[in-house]
Amino acid sequence: MRRGRTRSLLVASTVVLAALVGPAVTAAPADAVEYPSWQDVQNAKGDEDAKRAEVATVRDALQAVQADAAAKSQVALDTAASAQRAEADLDAATRTATGLQAQADRATATAERAQTRAGQLAANLYRDGSTDQMTTRIATAQDPRQLLYQLGALDQLSTTWSSVLEEASVTAGTASSLRDQARRAEDERSSLATAAETKAAAAKTAQEQADAAVASTQAHSDELYAQLASLEDTTAAVQQQYEVGQAVAAQAAAQAAAAQAAARRAAQAPSASAGASDDYPSTAGVTVDPADAQAYARSVLGNYGWGADQFGCLVSLWTQESGWRANALNTSSGAYGIPQALPASKLAAAGADWRTNAHTQVNWGLAYVKGRYGSPCAAWAHEMAQNPHWY
Repeated sequence: MRRGRTRSLLVASTVVLAALVGPAVTAAPADAVEYPSWQDVQNAKGDEDAKRAEVATVRDALQAVQADAAAKSQVALDTAASAQRAEADLDAATRTATGLQAQADRATATAERAQTRAGQLAANLYRDGSTDQMTTRIATAQDPRQLLYQLGALDQLSTTWSSVLEEASVTAGTASSLRDQARRAEDERSSLATAAETKAAAAKTAQEQADAAVASTQAHSDELYAQLASLEDTTAAVQQQYEVGQAVAAQAAAQAAAAQAAARRAAQAPSASAGASDDYPSTAGVTVDPADAQAYARSVLGNYGWGADQFGCLVSLWTQESGWRANALNTSSGAYGIPQALPASKLAAAGADWRTNAHTQVNWGLAYVKGRYGSPCAAWAHEMAQNPHWY
């Protein structure tokens, strides 16, 4: 979970970061999920074996319904980032095409002025037979000084004429070349505009599909958490926190194995640097409010057994990682959100609305910190001990 705000990441570090969050969720169509009924829950409560089986059934249904929304949200995130890159390419191409066209216009105007000057000079020379008159004067001159003067004037006139013709030729060639470049740049801009429009439409469709899946999943998830709470004799809120903690713990187990494998690979091969860049895509539907995210995190610290003394470390940790922005994306690694989960869909363990909801991201991040490091200050100490920084 590393944003790499202005620094490069080693490939080995990137692999370790990938291990921090484990594999992506595999999608299952939401309409294919068989949801347990409340009658099933009530029937199972009288028998321990039946209750355990029903708990497993409810958890399976919860994971399945979350998977569909997670997959659609990941597609929405990816297509939004792609659309943003296409728009940036289009902006750059537009600036290039506009600049070349302006240069071509200026060169064309210069060429036209040079051609006009050449035409005026030719007209002045030949309208009154000036060259013939000068040639006659040179041929009949009796005074040697007059002869030298006339020869100098003819040489100067010849030089001026050659210079004007050369300028007209060069500027005309420059204008022609720039017009060709401007036409090619406009063709490229037009092509990129079509691509940007297509990708923007795809991003809009993906977002709509993700929003629909999230709404459906949240409705089912609330009921499934309530069913689990009934079976386990807890509350829905406590049960949800427990389930998120369990899911993140499973991710951490996968992380440990992947980190060991990454370390072995890194020891066997030379390291190469990989640039990491920051981006903030898909602002549609995402409320970016760092102050609210911090306030929410402060309000739920006690649920994890932490005191107010841990809050400063948490603020430092996620300020470094994401600036507490819910739409923070590391375009190099794919890490996303306030806690910089990698892959982004890992956040689905905390809720189907992980792509847009800062509170859901905070819930996942706190569960991750709890399971991995025990406390925000321990996570922050680890972050600062690494170069490049990660946790």
